[in-house]
Amino acid sequence: MDVLVIAGRTQAPDFLLARANRIVEVEGPDVAPSVLTDIRARLPRRVVVIGEPGLGSAVAVTLHRAGLLVRLHSDEDLGDRTDLTGVEILPLTDRGAPMELAGSLLELIGNTPMLRLDRIGRDLPCPLVAKLELFNPGGSVKDRPAVAMIDAAERAGLLKPGGTIVEGTSGNTGVGLAIVAARRHYKCLFVMPDKMAPEKIGLLRAYGAQVIVCPTAVPPDHPDSYYSVTARLAEEIPGAFHPDQYHNPENPASHVASTGPEIWRQTAGRISHFVAGIGTGGTISGIGRYLKERNPDIQIIGADPEGSVYSGGSGRPYLVEGIGEDFWPTTYDPSVIDRVIMVSDADSFQTARRIGVEEGLLVGGSTGTAVWAALQLQAELGPNDVVVTLVPDSGRGYLSKLYSDEWMSDHGFLRARGRTIGDLLEHKGGALPELIHVHPDETARQAISVMAEFGISQLAVVQAEPPLVEAEVVGAVHERDLMRRAFADPATLDRPVREVMGAPLPTVGSGEGIDVVVRSLEDATAVVVLDHGHPVGVVTRTDALAFLAALAGSDSSDLGGQS
Repeated sequence: MDVLVIAGRTQAPDFLLARANRIVEVEGPDVAPSVLTDIRARLPRRVVVIGEPGLGSAVAVTLHRAGLLVRLHSDEDLGDRTDLTGVEILPLTDRGAPMELAGSLLELIGNTPMLRLDRIGRDLPCPLVAKLELFNPGGSVKDRPAVAMIDAAERAGLLKPGGTIVEGTSGNTGVGLAIVAARRHYKCLFVMPDKMAPEKIGLLRAYGAQVIVCPTAVPPDHPDSYYSVTARLAEEIPGAFHPDQYHNPENPASHVASTGPEIWRQTAGRISHFVAGIGTGGTISGIGRYLKERNPDIQIIGADPEGSVYSGGSGRPYLVEGIGEDFWPTTYDPSVIDRVIMVSDADSFQTARRIGVEEGLLVGGSTGTAVWAALQLQAELGPNDVVVTLVPDSGRGYLSKLYSDEWMSDHGFLRARGRTIGDLLEHKGGALPELIHVHPDETARQAISVMAEFGISQLAVVQAEPPLVEAEVVGAVHERDLMRRAFADPATLDRPVREVMGAPLPTVGSGEGIDVVVRSLEDATAVVVLDHGHPVGVVTRTDALAFLAALAGSDSSDLGGQS
């Protein structure tokens, strides 16, 4: 329909709201001339009317007499109303046998099932149970706070019809918000960090959202961070609303109201431990708060990526998506959390892949983080305990990353048969060496000194001290390029490295075969080697030649292979 007119205080059913391009509310049977003018200006094909008994039909008559094509939805007996001649009359409620149908996708959020993970949890003396939030309509636990935050914003008048939802998201919250927006005719603009899988970006765009991608390896207060960009856009766009999931109390409140009670009911109150990854902190804080109210002895345990602040890190980048932070959201309530277990990217990814193979359940890396943490509780568990872990989303959004052997190999998480690039590094230095590097704020002269000290012709430029992650390698300095620059302008030597560096060196995985590094060095003078996502060294053509010379006479099949 083009226009839905609601007369009086009637609550319009979802099936009519979903069909309306514009909603007009009128108080009484007399429709103001300005309202009629506005409706006519939109050249509606049909105007639909609902309203309180007697009032809806009166408004329908007024609009019909004004020359509009009108349909009235009403359960009143209007058979003798000659003044309604020409008005199409349909029932407001379905008079047929009741069908098992949801009136809106939003009605299907929550009441997700729980599943025993008896294969992954085979060594535990008690059940390991998964709360399968991937069964929400948007595919993740974030559907719950998405609806709660928009409902609260509408009640407070912060989000009006036709407005724009602007949010920073790792993907799942954006999907939940996009579903609400589609149902309620809002526009969406989402800001994401660049480490997210391309499937997530494509998914948000499939819902009609605009997506802006920002760098991961910058501080939260940097103007290019996805936090800063989100806040700026929310201020600049007229009619924008920023749900701000990191500081919105409706985030944890949605889990106090729904997820926590579901877990308590589904486990018959037998739950003894709850383990979940920590992102905004809203999920674990809300569920934990409810469960602690029911039984203070329940242990609430956070699972956190290595480098995240929740487990004592400084907020350094990591590869697992959707959990961990580099600042402290107000939606996180540390008083509810009994402890936090730090989990590496490698353990997260390998556990997630195990769950898919052993349980037939395809999950994301954050589920791998939580399940790995749950398995570490083995020594303290007894037969009467029940461990519940949260599965926040499906693994289908990570097919190009943790479920891609190529991606896992490129980042040093998988090892090929035969000789590997890691073996080459060991031959070069006797052990995996620390990455020789320089920082962006050091001078070109200092970079030259480092290269002279170690006898190298190129140098990685990094933003922090090892152990690093790939995102913290921001460039490279090359001896030949510096020589050319210094000859043309001697002042170059005293400029910051950030002004004279080139693009970062290509990367290879430590577990990949020697054939991979040989191919990479055909186009580059050197490559950075990644081991479990961490840059651990640089390999040059000279290094590769020396290693190949040492292997002279060996079987060529020993030089590389498939993972």
